Amino acid sequence: MVVMGHVAGPYGISGWIKVFPYTEYVDGLADYPAWWLGRGDGKWREVKVNECAIHGSILTALLEHYSDRTAAAQLKGLQVAIPRSQLPVLSKSGEDGYYWSDLIGLEVVNLQGESLGKVTGLLETGANDVLQVRSLEESGGERLIPFISQVIVKVDLSTSRITADWGLDY
Repeated sequence: MVVMGHVAGPYGISGWIKVFPYTEYVDGLADYPAWWLGRGDGKWREVKVNECAIHGSILTALLEHYSDRTAAAQLKGLQVAIPRSQLPVLSKSGEDGYYWSDLIGLEVVNLQGESLGKVTGLLETGANDVLQVRSLEESGGERLIPFISQVIVKVDLSTSRITADWGLDY
């Protein structure tokens, strides 16, 4: 499963939900007639998507068997995933891009070999995507590293490592 977004909460009173997508385009999830919902523990349940609509930077959806706000509210916080077999295949080299879920959990090191932390998420800023990197040290915080070619030297999915031209003190 590839996590493609999460349920932000109910939308209106008729069972619609707000979905924060992790896709390049807000309506990327609307292409799939069924989604799998889960908490990230490997237990997924398939739900049929009846309708989708775009509202700014969020996607709203009406799922089968969720006909009121109370039912929709129970979905808040769940991850939305699609089986990898239904997604376009991306090259290992990254020429076609990366799925965000493949980058989460990778260690980030700089050109000096110093560990900057692990990727905990990504942000879409409009200009470019940004890696959220949490330091492995207890006292360390979060770094925001632009995911652009001037900063990211190499992404190696086989070794679970990203090399970045980024200092420890940035």
